[in-house]
Amino acid sequence: MILPAVFAVVVGLGMIVQWTLSWRAVQIPELQTEPVRIRFHIAGEMATALALIAGGAGLLLHAAWSVPLYLVAMGMLFYTAIVSPGYFAQQGQWVWVPVFALLITIGVVCIFQVL
Repeated sequence: MILPAVFAVVVGLGMIVQWTLSWRAVQIPELQTEPVRIRFHIAGEMATALALIAGGAGLLLHAAWSVPLYLVAMGMLFYTAIVSPGYFAQQGQWVWVPVFALLITIGVVCIFQVL
């Protein structure tokens, strides 16, 4: 279960890094235009990231609770990977759509390895 664990931890860390860098570079215009909505969105993404990191770490440690947490975290990731491409597509940044599709594809492969 190395691939599923590493995938979850790397994606979780990547989500935190992406939002942190965007915030520090003042590249989240919704903080001015839709502050409540984007804060809820970011909170959901951070919860997803933390669940992925914990679930992946749990798999690496063979913790009894790791598989249920991992599966919940992957469900959270799938939701965000389905919803988030719409934001980029709306802005004409279609290159991100296949990136999210790849996340989903790798995620499905990982889930089958865990089950």
